[in-house]
Amino acid sequence: MSNARPDLAAMIVPLGRALMALELPILERHELSMWGYSVLLGLDAEPVYTQAALAKAIGADKTRIIGVLDELQRRDLITREPDPTDRRVNLLSLTDAGRTLRDRAQRDIQAGEDRLLERLPAPDRSAFLRALRTLSDTVSDRPAT
Repeated sequence: MSNARPDLAAMIVPLGRALMALELPILERHELSMWGYSVLLGLDAEPVYTQAALAKAIGADKTRIIGVLDELQRRDLITREPDPTDRRVNLLSLTDAGRTLRDRAQRDIQAGEDRLLERLPAPDRSAFLRALRTLSDTVSDRPAT
């Protein structure tokens, strides 16, 4: 049976790998790991997160990101403070330095993405980004925007 198009995974997975390959040198230049960058991005959604809530939000195991959090805190990119209502829980937030680094890294990453997106005519680019957001929101816990 022949289909008119390849399966979605057959198209998206190679694209995702190519995008991650474009990101790695940028993240290295900013001295960030992929998980470190994910944490900085994840902390933008809410002003303060518990470690467990952040891990869930970025799709990480809460015990596996502890080292990432330690490194980001050591670099003064995040703060981690005990919750005044439950001292067993740590609250995380971005510092100004963390926000600045995140914004610089994201700007550089998106500049590379924009070079790829330029291969699409502007109306197709807008439709692609809108459709990608809708599908991404559909498979995540986030409400569609």
